Amino acid sequence: METQFKLEGDFTLIDNLSTKWQAPSNIALVKYWGKYGMQLPANPSISFTLNACRTITTVTASKGTHGFSISYDGTPKPEFAPKIEAYFKRIADYCPWIANYHFDIDTHNTFPHSSGIASSASSMAAMSVCMMDFESTLTGQEMDFHKASFLARLGSGSACRSLKGSAVVWGTHDEVDGSSQYFGIDKSDYLHPVFQDFQDTILLVDKGEKVVSSTVGHELMNGHAFAKARFEQAHENLSTLKKALQEGDLETFIKITESEALTLHAMMMTSHPYFILMKPKTLSIIEEIWAFRKETGIPVCFTLDAGANVHMLYPHENNEAVQGLINSKLAQYCQNGHYICDQVGTGAKKC
Repeated sequence: METQFKLEGDFTLIDNLSTKWQAPSNIALVKYWGKYGMQLPANPSISFTLNACRTITTVTASKGTHGFSISYDGTPKPEFAPKIEAYFKRIADYCPWIANYHFDIDTHNTFPHSSGIASSASSMAAMSVCMMDFESTLTGQEMDFHKASFLARLGSGSACRSLKGSAVVWGTHDEVDGSSQYFGIDKSDYLHPVFQDFQDTILLVDKGEKVVSSTVGHELMNGHAFAKARFEQAHENLSTLKKALQEGDLETFIKITESEALTLHAMMMTSHPYFILMKPKTLSIIEEIWAFRKETGIPVCFTLDAGANVHMLYPHENNEAVQGLINSKLAQYCQNGHYICDQVGTGAKKC
């Protein structure tokens, strides 16, 4: 499978190239947790693509000795360099033309990076679609979004779900046609109308650096006492959630989505070493959401990534009621009262 993305045929070097793309973060509903080989998932996952939480990346390439500079809003960020260097090494066999260029990269997030909102996903997705834009120019071929997803995965696993589509599946699954370990596939056609404009309000409990990186978290699944059962559970949950998304079954959607979030954190709490990634305010928000749902019948639920922040998911038609809940009860649990209002998006776009 990997060989299909090796560049075949000629390319024509151009002295200078420039492009600018934005790519969104994504929020997994069935979680990817555990990997093997070169960024391959131990279980399949499905995510909603977000809209407002994006990375905007500008890349200029000058023909010459291969190298790069990396900045954030024009300020040099040498701490980002090791990740970019590793990325270029991993994609070199698939994009041999990069050996002929020096890249100047400037990036910007519309949300706090390194705080559990998958900033590595959006940043490596944006970087990869910039690379594929250049490759398209040099070869005269159309943009290959599957290859962009493949390259993004080499930078950050979940980044492969941030290129194209409102719902994206990554990892092989018997009931998902075309599913692959190597790239994410657009499954927007799964979405019943109620999910097509689903809202995601991200309650920023903690905007600081994550306690444990996702890379370390994934490694803790190696030898985990419950790993085998978890991987089997993920396959079953994806089957159930796929049907719920297609049928507009909000009750089942809530059940699977919340269970998956809590399972992710349970795996971290039962690993060696173990970590508690939720904060007391995270739990307070969850309890408030449960109480609100029970009292009103409004189908609002939560999910979590590997951090303290809470993604609150709900239909667009319930936006006014949920905003009332946020303003009256939930904002007090957010750092400086900050939260982000987002919704399901469609993927990367050229600026």
